[in-house]
Amino acid sequence: MRQLTLACLLACLALVTHATEKFPGIKEIMSAADFEAAGLGKLSAEELAALDRWLIRYTANDAETIRREVEEVKVESDKDIRSRIEGAFSGWDGKTVFRLQNGQVWQQRLQGRWRTKLVDPEVIISRNIFGFYELEIVEKGRSIGVKRLR
Repeated sequence: MRQLTLACLLACLALVTHATEKFPGIKEIMSAADFEAAGLGKLSAEELAALDRWLIRYTANDAETIRREVEEVKVESDKDIRSRIEGAFSGWDGKTVFRLQNGQVWQQRLQGRWRTKLVDPEVIISRNIFGFYELEIVEKGRSIGVKRLR
């Protein structure tokens, strides 16, 4: 029994460690203005790391319940969204807005730059393990974190 408990604890630690490596951190997820407005700029690097670890645990445990039950964050569907970006598309640069042919408007929520030249590229928007949205350019297999504006 003791070995089983130890194995379970090690597996949980491995999952949190893996999630921490994939999680970009609260500073990358929030806009600079929201980050400062929340007073998070006053935290030390260690305090931000602790907040990131807490956010991973919280999201892993409660994100599905929140997504289903909290009116402010409910979405029309849990299915992936497939559409196309309207017109010429040259990639993303930090705050890129993606206007889709289905009428939805999304904005890049994570830092990053990528250049390309495409016209009406097909996209898939899906939720990642943390419940955040990612937009994938199907033709190129490239993706970036996004948030819905409309």
